[in-house]
Amino acid sequence: MTTFIHTEELEVGYNIPAAIGMDESEIQTPCLILDLDALERNIKKMGDYAKAHGMRHRVHGKMHKSVDVARLQEDLGGATGVCCQKPSEAEVFARAGIKDVLVSNQVRDPLKIDRLAQLPNYGGRIIVCVDDVANVSDLSMACQKHGTELHCFVEIDCGAGRCGVNSTEDVVTIAQAINAAKNLTFTGIQAYQGAMQHMASYHERQAKLEAAIAMVEDAVDGLTAVGLKPEIVSGGGTGSYYFESNSDVYNELQCGSYAFMDADYGRILDKDGKRIDQGEWENALFILTSVMSHTKADKAICDAGLKAQSVDSGLPFIFGRDDVEYVKCSDEHGVISDPQGVLKINEKLKLVPGHCDPTCNVHDWYVGVRNGKVETLWPVSARGKMF
Repeated sequence: MTTFIHTEELEVGYNIPAAIGMDESEIQTPCLILDLDALERNIKKMGDYAKAHGMRHRVHGKMHKSVDVARLQEDLGGATGVCCQKPSEAEVFARAGIKDVLVSNQVRDPLKIDRLAQLPNYGGRIIVCVDDVANVSDLSMACQKHGTELHCFVEIDCGAGRCGVNSTEDVVTIAQAINAAKNLTFTGIQAYQGAMQHMASYHERQAKLEAAIAMVEDAVDGLTAVGLKPEIVSGGGTGSYYFESNSDVYNELQCGSYAFMDADYGRILDKDGKRIDQGEWENALFILTSVMSHTKADKAICDAGLKAQSVDSGLPFIFGRDDVEYVKCSDEHGVISDPQGVLKINEKLKLVPGHCDPTCNVHDWYVGVRNGKVETLWPVSARGKMF
């Protein structure tokens, strides 16, 4: 059963960091805050881009894990659906009424397949990726059991070195098996080149994508030759969407981090050699943190440590400040270099996380802020959905 949370009735406490109408300075830390103006501009900008290039945009739910953000992406950015990585994530979005959900991953465990096969009962299209003929019969039997239909993408490993097949022959074989199976529909190709998304050089990313596009184009030709032209060829990320959208091969994007941005994506460069967080996209997501100790003259300690963020892609940076630097963290503490001793106890700082996806997954709430006031509270709806 879906639970609807009336955020205007929430009170601070019990791990709820803010209340509607509160001043930004009163928000409890550490927590995630969203600059709603920046978020809306990012979403509209990507939506306008996709529309202008004749592309569908299926936003990536694993980034924000939020039904509210996904709905904003549909309403403001014209998103045509959502990607998830796990059946449990897909359940959250399908139950909330998102009508086109792709599990952009393989589902092989029998219990997970059984749960997946029940999701079309919520009234939308559910798509899953396949990279092994043996998976087809399992998906088909589960759908027959529940009287449902799953759509399937054949996944191509176009450079990420993870899931997916490597040859057009394999793509065609799996697509034919899907097409012949009861209660399954072959719908398209999953071809996301994830390994190059964070390469700093625009031209190095372009070279990687050109190789991927050639591989995908060959697969499309092979499928078309046997009467299985794919309806959707899906892929593309924040670091590459302009390549896929101008390829004449892809017709669906899967961008995620563009909406929030993070420190790792911010470092990559556009075609003019400019950081993409200095013109292309805005930082909209921050970890709000407070100074809790300053017993050392040249360093301050804040309350956002490892348990408030992921540092797999590097440490966060302090937004809008060049006089202080976040330099180290432990479980509950962040160490900030403050050579001039300018920071004060309880002073709040905005951290841009190194990697937004896993950072969002350790928080319960987004605090939406506009003009210095808390405007909304959104639950991180699919937080902790790991299987």
